[in-house]
Amino acid sequence: MITLYTDAATNPKTNVSACGILIIQNGKQIQLKFDLPNSDNHKAEFHAAILAFQLLLRDYVTAEAAKKMTVRFFTDSQILADSIQKKYAKHYQNLVDQLLELQDQFQLVLSMWVPEKQNRGAHQLAMQGLHHAESKN
Repeated sequence: MITLYTDAATNPKTNVSACGILIIQNGKQIQLKFDLPNSDNHKAEFHAAILAFQLLLRDYVTAEAAKKMTVRFFTDSQILADSIQKKYAKHYQNLVDQLLELQDQFQLVLSMWVPEKQNRGAHQLAMQGLHHAESKN
């Protein structure tokens, strides 16, 4: 089983965005942060989740292992959690479809909304990533 936390951070004035990804597997914690395309925060949350699942499939599990694996996915984005559950988002449907396609490669993905205080690891990484991204502009 893999536990996955994601969060995005966006500067609303510049739309500069970044994300934090926390992967927990076999008792090991992997902390990652990345720049994201400039966007609003909602879109950035989708991009963060998509990137996290792409990374899992590219760097952390084989396609065969994914078919037998459960992922517990946590986000503090209500719109992201709701969109995954409903398989629909009025303004972000293409991103929902991309994410669901990635999640479908795993045996089971349990997507859960958590309050921000329970997502601090990914949040801190996202904020660090945002500061780094802004310093490059």
